[in-house]
Amino acid sequence: MALYPWQQQAWQQLNQQRRQWPHALLLSGPQGIGKLDFARLLAQSLLCEAPQADHQPCGQCPACNWFGAGSHPDFRELAPASADEDDNKDGDAGKKKRAVQQINIKQVRELNDFVNLSSHRQGYRVTLLHPAEALNHAAANALLKTLEEPAPGAVFIVISHRLSRVLPTIRSRCRLYPLPTPNAGQSQAWLAQQAVADAGKLLARAGQLPLAAKALADSDNLPAWQSLLETLAAARGFDPLKTAESLQKLELPQVIGWLQKWVYDLLSCKLSGQVRNHPDLLDALRQHAARLPLQGLLDYQKQLQTAQRSAHHPLNVRLAIEALLLGYTQL
Repeated sequence: MALYPWQQQAWQQLNQQRRQWPHALLLSGPQGIGKLDFARLLAQSLLCEAPQADHQPCGQCPACNWFGAGSHPDFRELAPASADEDDNKDGDAGKKKRAVQQINIKQVRELNDFVNLSSHRQGYRVTLLHPAEALNHAAANALLKTLEEPAPGAVFIVISHRLSRVLPTIRSRCRLYPLPTPNAGQSQAWLAQQAVADAGKLLARAGQLPLAAKALADSDNLPAWQSLLETLAAARGFDPLKTAESLQKLELPQVIGWLQKWVYDLLSCKLSGQVRNHPDLLDALRQHAARLPLQGLLDYQKQLQTAQRSAHHPLNVRLAIEALLLGYTQL
């Protein structure tokens, strides 16, 4: 585990506060910039028994060995049950199991038992919680009580991808520390080191977020996304029923997200002549944007937003995709 190049300065600045370390630190920023890896390295450094001069963990002491094995007695990681390195992906890993979207009160109550125990190694007891917006209302209130009266030696590292969705009462009891988003040059250089082909195109697809672009490059669903884009970009119409059939085994939120990116670019192209997500398809977007009605595109964008809010509980994925594609063809 190592820092990403764009995190070096943030690490140095944050660790200047070691003498006045907060009991709760809230790391914020868009999903796909490496917040989770940064937070885990920070947690390991707080538990390390022989940290380096720059406060990075030594990687060799008993605490580091336990941490690497996932068995450090003074560390807990709290996340939605099926979340795994959620910050480093953009939902494009093609999971078959539907993700649990909430951190529930039972998890927080179990965490409270850990927080109030004595430390096994006479140091910190570190809790990593991610993402904060996944806390349901009851869980957030239970966590709030713990944050208001933290036990001595208890440290919380909290991650948020969407800070506006975190309860103000939770935010107010944490020290907010936004992590930087890498610029285009840093992202391109890092993806080149990872031997990612078509880095520029994938970065655009992933909102200029390098870890999301890497996850997209490794995703089994990338060909399906490319096929959908070719269908949407074609000069002639397409068969929405046949297209929905080809997409029915995918996660519905993912497919809706692809359509949202396409429609965003159509609207942007129509209003400003610019696109963000699909610069390689600029000519096709211009042709479609020129003949599609602005109000129809705005209405369809709202339809996609409504569909996304209930996308994790579809009655029938294929029928839901058919309805959305039929709505697009009706434009």
